[in-house]
Amino acid sequence: MILGRTLESWCASYPLIRDLVALQETTWFNPGVAPVAQALADVGLTSADVADASARLARFASYLRRAFPETECSAGIIESDIVPLEHLQPLLGERYVQALNGALWLKRDSHLPISGSIKARGGIYEVLKHAEDLALAKGLLTLDDDYALLHSDSARAFFGQYKIAVGSTGNLGMSIGIMGAALGFNVTVHMSADARQWKKDKLRAHGVTVVEYESDYSVAVAQGRQQAESDPTCHFVDDENSVNLFLGYAVAGERLKQQLAAAKITVDAQHPLFVYLPCGVGGAPGGVAFGLKLAFGDAVHCIFAEPTHSPCMLLGVYTGLHDEVSVQDFGIDNVTAADGLAVGRASGFVGKAMQRLLDGFYTVSDEEMYSLLALMERSEGQRLEPSALAGVPGIARVQGEQQGYRARIGLGPQAMSNATHLVWATGGNMVPADEMDAYLTKGRELLG
Repeated sequence: MILGRTLESWCASYPLIRDLVALQETTWFNPGVAPVAQALADVGLTSADVADASARLARFASYLRRAFPETECSAGIIESDIVPLEHLQPLLGERYVQALNGALWLKRDSHLPISGSIKARGGIYEVLKHAEDLALAKGLLTLDDDYALLHSDSARAFFGQYKIAVGSTGNLGMSIGIMGAALGFNVTVHMSADARQWKKDKLRAHGVTVVEYESDYSVAVAQGRQQAESDPTCHFVDDENSVNLFLGYAVAGERLKQQLAAAKITVDAQHPLFVYLPCGVGGAPGGVAFGLKLAFGDAVHCIFAEPTHSPCMLLGVYTGLHDEVSVQDFGIDNVTAADGLAVGRASGFVGKAMQRLLDGFYTVSDEEMYSLLALMERSEGQRLEPSALAGVPGIARVQGEQQGYRARIGLGPQAMSNATHLVWATGGNMVPADEMDAYLTKGRELLG
């Protein structure tokens, strides 16, 4: 029994659950998606909140340039570029046996500085926000100061009085750990069973305490929360519910708008933008999608991609039950090679806030992610970790849909031929060479 109902009863009410339980690749376009003017109110945050986060990141730019020389070329701003996927797009058309119109691009959060994943947005932002709050409260800093002064032994000694805890499948822990340790915080990362060993090793090399669990992500988060509750000097980064993480991700929207304008890419009703975002618990893709909706309004269409073994956000939004249900409730094992997406229960905060702003959801098998990893490397020279490939099938799912989605939102053939499709690559460039070679070998074998 699942919440007092049989599986058959659930499938009668929600037919797609049958496909999810069978681990079939599944696509669902959200009939509840609403105009931005109506749905933004669900979030409880505004453009002013995102502007505040952006200004905070600008204040920290001089510190980041000093502490992380790799950010010198971007003047201390943590941002990634966009690149066209001109060689991959026709190969995907062949793979999925359909004509793929429009232009396919890659957003390379896989190559963000400091921690090499999308989590370098929200994770680093939350640590910086906490550091600023403490420093301002104790008179170590004023808003008019040059924040480079935080790159000092005295500042590190000050932050050394405080702790940060987080539960993670890997990439969030990397961003929190590396940034927190650089400032001087005592950081503990509670890692779930699916976290990669090299990520644990890298964190320990930065002086971060890593606690390992045989259980999944939810247990790691619960343990991190418990540590913070018993220690008033400990700040818990709550991946399931953090508004600060969400806002750190949301800053990406306005920045992408500037990048697309610089690339002379028009985004409007007749030139729609589709963005495909890999989804774990939902904080990163949810925050980015919120920022995109603020930046582009109804001209952008955000679609979440999840592993077939961990479709928690699709399940939560599709049933309307959000974090009241987990994939394990339905016998889905939550075991996937896409470690950053190995989450069984979605964020209730993100699901409820974004359910009318997300156009759709789909699932991808591990085998397909590995295959696309090899295809991406062969055609474009881009090396990504498996979870970062989840967004690649999105263009085919949208153009091949049979649910009346495009007609419902008023996108005819001309608009679709003018569309830009953006795959959000979430991680990869910090993967050790031997591990990446193993990924590629597996992908090439699957490709034949």
